[in-house]
Amino acid sequence: MHFEFKKGQPRKTPPRQRVCDGEAEAKLIALRCGEPPAGQARWTLRLLADRVVELEIVPEISHETVRQVLKKTS
Repeated sequence: MHFEFKKGQPRKTPPRQRVCDGEAEAKLIALRCGEPPAGQARWTLRLLADRVVELEIVPEISHETVRQVLKKTS
């Protein structure tokens, strides 16, 4: 039996670099497990994203990326 596979369309945009490496993800998870900021009952995704940038763990990150990182660990 012989199969022919069609080659897919080339990507229109190049793949993106990962925002978080393993070390940054570990720091984000550790931050999430810690105490929330004063005046807050719990960490929100946006608070975590802001704090990670503030601590210079990553240059920029969206709350959606934070959600995806945390979802991988639960």
